[in-house]
Amino acid sequence: MLKLKNLTKKYDECLAVDSLSLEVGPGQLFGFLGPNGAGKTTTIKMMCGLLKPTEGRVRIGEYDIGSSPLEAKALLGLVPDTPVLYKKLTGREFVRFVGELYSVDAATIEKRTGDLLSLLDMTESADKLIETYSHGMKQKASIMAALVHDPQVVILDEPTSGLDPRSAKIVKDVLRALCRMGKTVFMSTHILEIAERVCDRVGIINEGRLVSVGSVPELREQSRQKGGSLEDIFLELTGGPEEQEVIRFLES
Repeated sequence: MLKLKNLTKKYDECLAVDSLSLEVGPGQLFGFLGPNGAGKTTTIKMMCGLLKPTEGRVRIGEYDIGSSPLEAKALLGLVPDTPVLYKKLTGREFVRFVGELYSVDAATIEKRTGDLLSLLDMTESADKLIETYSHGMKQKASIMAALVHDPQVVILDEPTSGLDPRSAKIVKDVLRALCRMGKTVFMSTHILEIAERVCDRVGIINEGRLVSVGSVPELREQSRQKGGSLEDIFLELTGGPEEQEVIRFLES
């Protein structure tokens, strides 16, 4: 459902993303990991058609997002790293508005909105203005808007940011449920414990290059730390000389 081929983004002399290729199939939850500035958000923006790549292609289902953007985006739901919401709308009105943009019929919008509000524990806040929402509530409104049109591919950039533990658990359960329904979920996160627990496969990007891809057991086999956690593997693949020296000192 999701295929990146030689995806590259260059700003003058800065190579933000370097020839990134990967595929994520239906029913998979893919975790996209990397340090700050590694190229995660730049990659996601190119995947969603918000940023034009210097080179390479992105396919959502059977559509190339460069040559068939409307058809590709119709299959896509996006939760950005910072929620982009209309503050003078209520949560219910915003989700309804997004559903109408995707030409979902009114009855379906109302049912899905009600289901999502209940699922994300937002029913009591549904008719309050978004400008009164906390950051976590805005994050949940963004998630609802991404799901109201029943997308085949869901892309999330730090979806649990600002959420309390209960809400974060709900979001993780929702993502797993989407995968059981055959949806494709691509999630960027800094919380390695979440990635280790819920993702079928993970990809680690560092300095714009995809340095490792696979399930957590597969990454362990590729790592020097066969029994290590995903955090251990992540530090091994992305840590600079100073971090590696600290690790060696602690292991001695």
